[in-house]
Amino acid sequence: MRAPALLLSLSFLVTPIASQQIWDIWQTTWDRSKLFTSLAPSTPINFGSPSGIGSADIDVDDTQVFQGVLGVGGTLSDSSALILSQMKSKNSANYNQLLTYMFSPKDGANAAGIGMLTISGYSYIRVPLGASDFSANLYSFDDASGDTSFNSFNIGKAPSYLYSVLKDIQAVNPVLKVHILPWSPPGWMKTSGSMNGGSLQSQYVSIYANYLLKCLQGFKSEGITSLYAISIQNEPQNSQSSYPTTSMTAAVEAQIGIALRTLMNNNGFSAIKLIGFEHNWNSAGSYPVQLMQAAPNAFDGVAFHCYSGTVAQQDTFHNAFPNKDIYFTECSGTIGSDWWSDIKWYMSNLFTGAITHNARTALMWNIALNNGAPKLPGTTSCGGAGCRSIAQINSDGSYSLNQEFYAMAALSKAIIPKDAGGPFGKRIAVSVGGELNWALVVGAYVTDRVNSADWLRYSIVVLNWDDSVGGWNPQPVEATIEFRGKQAKYTFPVGVTTLWWFAPRTNLRNANANATASEPIEVYGETDGKQQRLALYNKPRHMASQSAQDSNVADSPADSQPAQSERLLLTESGESGAASGESISKLQPGGPAVKLDDLGPLVVNSDGTLSRIANWSTLTEAERANTIRVLSKRNKIRLANEEQKLQAGIADSS
Repeated sequence: MRAPALLLSLSFLVTPIASQQIWDIWQTTWDRSKLFTSLAPSTPINFGSPSGIGSADIDVDDTQVFQGVLGVGGTLSDSSALILSQMKSKNSANYNQLLTYMFSPKDGANAAGIGMLTISGYSYIRVPLGASDFSANLYSFDDASGDTSFNSFNIGKAPSYLYSVLKDIQAVNPVLKVHILPWSPPGWMKTSGSMNGGSLQSQYVSIYANYLLKCLQGFKSEGITSLYAISIQNEPQNSQSSYPTTSMTAAVEAQIGIALRTLMNNNGFSAIKLIGFEHNWNSAGSYPVQLMQAAPNAFDGVAFHCYSGTVAQQDTFHNAFPNKDIYFTECSGTIGSDWWSDIKWYMSNLFTGAITHNARTALMWNIALNNGAPKLPGTTSCGGAGCRSIAQINSDGSYSLNQEFYAMAALSKAIIPKDAGGPFGKRIAVSVGGELNWALVVGAYVTDRVNSADWLRYSIVVLNWDDSVGGWNPQPVEATIEFRGKQAKYTFPVGVTTLWWFAPRTNLRNANANATASEPIEVYGETDGKQQRLALYNKPRHMASQSAQDSNVADSPADSQPAQSERLLLTESGESGAASGESISKLQPGGPAVKLDDLGPLVVNSDGTLSRIANWSTLTEAERANTIRVLSKRNKIRLANEEQKLQAGIADSS
């Protein structure tokens, strides 16, 4: 006999969801037959009663809500701005179309004036302060040596097309967030005497903080109203002699951060985020941790790049400082690399992976270039074939979109605001089961609404990378999507797919918290593939007795029936630490159960002994919810017809 597995059915708690349907689908396939294509099914994909699982089973759990996602995007370097400005001069229609396509935050499938292009809604842009390796020449905003009073500071040292293009993007996207940061302080502040390489001299720590404040003021004066964040140094562990870079220790960055935060708070920039580190994953447990330890009140969070380490290392920082934000802000593709291989890597590591590992943004490097150019003369950065931009702009004003765009767009479509002025999406819990669970990489999101009466939008972004079993062999995956006790079915081709649906705010957890003692809880056990109703709780005694007779199970005694704040759940195994002096009816033949009261879960083991979770009182609400979810994990054999039979039985007995 196989070991009993248990299933909880809270049929009285399931809000009617006949209207929960998937109408909105966007898809990019490995063979490029679909490129971020909006698919409107002729009939909706309905969430209905579960009826067995697919080869992969996607379980969306909206009782666990994590960080808000601020969006995707890239860096508007001087070179990107130049290329876009030239495009505007040569083909303004293409320029306007591209900006709308990339940056419009409208949530509909298409927007007026751009044909069948699907809006992607990029909403987060980094902008270098002064020269980077993608500038026409070296410059800072004050190159007058020793000008500690900044009498020669001039925000206009940046090329005018930088501000022009940025304001055009800002006009397209009113919820745009602009994050500014330097590749180097002015050369006269550094040990190298140049913006290339070297480090900041110690006597200029407070002076440099004032310089950065003046940068914030300068951008504001240029009409950049979407300022969101500033960083102190891009890639502080990188010092190169051929382009603007600066070596900066965590201790020095902390000193600058403390001084800058005070200046920002005192000069009208208290709402601007201060983001530290801005470098690779492999240092997640050292530099950014040291930075937060030294200046916890100055920095709002840290940013990571992809060039060394793994995305999971973001968790090292998150575990050390769970209340600090994480941003993923730079990664670049290489010209000539494989299109589909890149998309797989981007989704698993950045546009699902980085977000799963607590990032609030996912950005690429240059927004637009012409075959990786133009670069700073003499720079050795982006060697070899060169760095690929999100958009390829040709000399005649035409353009094409690279693989980075399609990977980013899948996530962006899942989290852009549903309503004008509404919030971006938040990550929620999702897991994948079934025999092909390895074939899908999934992120799940919920987006709130401006009107509290409107249904929430739910989204999943699914990468199917089942393409090489036994050699190159792309295979679609027949999947089920579990949501609030209901199930939808969809076959995912090899590629990336974003799905939307809408649902009321009430979920099982909220409904359960509001349940009254008169509402029924049906408990099921499954043994040898057959499901039995074990007991019916919180019903009038004649109905509960009838339930016990139907299932040949002794009914729970009246004095052990749960109170209004309690509910019965089932688990596959008990925990250690048997309780004493407590009694609860043993459920047979289903095995162990768990009762939740004010002291937490009371686990009834298969042998009738009791267990408690010793540290329940110290857990957060999120940890408690996750514990209950783990204890009550549902068996994957679903109740297809059992609920109808049960309801019929209840109707007969009443």
